[in-house]
Amino acid sequence: MKEAAGEANLTVVAIILIGVIVAVVTPLVNSLMSSTACRSCCTDAGGVWEGNQCNLEYGDAGSYSECWQEADPDAECS
Repeated sequence: MKEAAGEANLTVVAIILIGVIVAVVTPLVNSLMSSTACRSCCTDAGGVWEGNQCNLEYGDAGSYSECWQEADPDAECS
């Protein structure tokens, strides 16, 4: 009986640890995905991604803005 209780406790600990890991990793992955969407829209519009901003000196600002609004409306691409 003690062995079964020990295994149950270990299972609960494992489930809690998995939940904590998911709670920590999810915002990081979302941020990475958003940043990747901004960068790809920038390069698709003919710009260059520099210093966490899109340099559209020779690119099309309209298509860049439209692209990242479709890709991730909550993203704050510059």
